[in-house]
Order: sequence, then C-alpha cells, then structure tokens
Amino acid sequence: MLILRATLLSGLPGISHGFFGRRGGVSGGIYASLNCGPGSGDDPAHVSENRRLVREALGAGTLNSLYQIHSPKVVTVTGDWDAGPQADAMVTATPGIALGILTADCAPVLFADASAGVVGAAHAGWKGAFGGVLDATLAAMETLGAARERIVAAIGPCISQANYEVGPEFIDRFRSADSANERFFAPSSRPDHHQFDLESYCAARLKAEGVDKVERLSACTYERSADFFSFRRTTHRGEKDYGREISAIALS
Repeated sequence: MLILRATLLSGLPGISHGFFGRRGGVSGGIYASLNCGPGSGDDPAHVSENRRLVREALGAGTLNSLYQIHSPKVVTVTGDWDAGPQADAMVTATPGIALGILTADCAPVLFADASAGVVGAAHAGWKGAFGGVLDATLAAMETLGAARERIVAAIGPCISQANYEVGPEFIDRFRSADSANERFFAPSSRPDHHQFDLESYCAARLKAEGVDKVERLSACTYERSADFFSFRRTTHRGEKDYGREISAIALS
C-alpha cells in the first residue's frame, strides 16, 4: 500500500493521517487497485473493501467522505454517515472519525491543531481554492476551538504545474481577483495558454490566512501513473473512467 505522510503532521500527538496512492487495494483494470471513489464505475464491493483497508491503516473507527462539488462549503462531522453531503471540506473534534478527501488531480489538504484536538480536510481543485474552501476550513476549525496560529496544514498529491495547461479565460479570472496571482502561471507552448501551479496557489492562500506551517508533498498525480489516479491523464488517454485516491486524517 502506498501511503505518503507529511512530516509536520506525523510529529503531532494523537493525529493519524495518510495520503493514499492507488496501490494496495483489490480493484482491477483501470481502477487498479486502491480505488476509494464511490462515484466511479468500479464494483461497489471493491470500493468498500478498499475504504476498509484505508480505515484500518489509519486505525479509525469510521471513514467519512463527501459528495464533492468544487465549492467552499464545509461541514462539521460528529458521527458516521452512509452517504456524504454535498460539500468540499470537513472538520471534527470527535476521535475515531477519519475525514477522507477523494482526488484525481485536485489538491487534498489536511489540517490539524493537536493542542485543541481538531482536524480538518479539504478538496481544493482550482475552483474550490479560488472560491475560498481553504479559508472556510480554517474558520470552521476555529469554531471547534482551534487557533489559526497553531494549525498545521499539508498539501497532498495533485497535478503539477508542468502538466496543468489552462486557457486564457482561466488566467483572466485569477488576474481580475488579484494581480499578484500572475506568479502562479508560467507560459505554455501554445499561444494564449499557461501552466497553472495549483499547489503553490493553495500554499499561498493558506499563508495569507495566517497558517505559517504548510507542507507541500509535491507529488504529481499526472506524471506518476503507477502511483496515482489522474482525471487529466485519463482524458488524454481516452479511457472511459478513472479511480480516486483518498487522503484522510483522524484524531486517535
């Protein structure tokens, strides 16, 4: 099983986390092998078993995930659920509940304030990050007693700038919001196109919100086909569907 762990989170007492790759599960074919996405066309029994393996690896009693919609919506979790609500981030102060974020190029971001006993997890694609999902997650953690100056955040595997080409309307949106956003774009080989640095943008949003301890794993989901699922890679290959990796955090 491929599990990446952030140094900053690993050093915190009472916190269990992991950025899980695609290896170590029971799914086959294009979903091989640790596909944790109920929204994929994979056998539901295989997805369920893969999620059980993740829960076991974390030592958590339950693993919750969301119906992700690329929004800034955050929910507070106090127990298990069969089907997650429509949202893109979760926070909890309840031990034993793993908060799971499903991705296949978007950035999973895990948060923790070990002193307060509060954790969070966010799905940050460009739309969610731009719309404020990371800011909203921090605010939700504060309502549970977390302090922004103590919160540690880690940005997991996502598509790298070298593989994230965007059109002119995309960069115009970011420029209009803040001219400083220009620094997250590099020229592309195609006219009027650019390469977007999602990971750096997420890190900058967190820093701007007062989170000083931010770790970036810098693992590209597009490049590492044996390790991660990737929506963009699947699209370029003309495959019919794709799996989802999961990143999760829990209070022990």
